[in-house]
Amino acid sequence: MMKFFTYRVIIEPDENNTFHAYVPTLPGCHTFGSSIEETKKYIKEAIELYVEELLARNQPVPEENSLDTFETVVIPNAV
Repeated sequence: MMKFFTYRVIIEPDENNTFHAYVPTLPGCHTFGSSIEETKKYIKEAIELYVEELLARNQPVPEENSLDTFETVVIPNAV
């Protein structure tokens, strides 16, 4: 039987002109890449390995339960 796992991934540029990706729901699940596409590939692989390891150890697999939202604020006279 196949089970699907979906996680929120954060990708941010870093000071080395590369990209850092992490999964907030999976502590320690991080990776880097030289492009966004490469970073997305690497984080998908990292998630797969992370979840497979949890399953192999008969540990619970965290489920994504976060909510993403963006808020825009207006600051008068901000430069």
